[in-house]
Amino acid sequence: MSRRQRCWTDSESPALRPAARAAAQPKDYLTGLEADKIRDAETPSERIKLFVRFADDRLKKIQYELGRTTPDRHRTDRINDLLNAYVGCMDDAGELIELGVEKQQDISSGIKELESKGKEFLAYLQKLATSGETDVSAFKDNLDDAIEGTQDTLH
Repeated sequence: MSRRQRCWTDSESPALRPAARAAAQPKDYLTGLEADKIRDAETPSERIKLFVRFADDRLKKIQYELGRTTPDRHRTDRINDLLNAYVGCMDDAGELIELGVEKQQDISSGIKELESKGKEFLAYLQKLATSGETDVSAFKDNLDDAIEGTQDTLH
């Protein structure tokens, strides 16, 4: 009786299955619909643009939270969560750019989108940091991380 050898692909290897499952799990800062859009995007450039769009959405939600006049004890928590989500989106966009450059893929339209919107994002975040907003101190660490992350992604 002959023995058949099994040739494993990376995703099938028993040793790598947990890693493959972890990579397939959605990011905790993306909604299910957003994760589907990222997964369905055909090119790295499209994925970069999506992450930029999602980061923009998080900043708009922060603006909304800051503009609300009704007192809310969970406001700071929501702003901190939104800042963390923003940083995640920008980090992922930056990682896709690095990967695209490494693989010599055409990501020029994604880079252009990131550069133009990223400058706007950075200006808004820096303005917020110096605005004198009453509870900036409650989310200052995450705001500083967002500014630093945006600067890193743009360079």
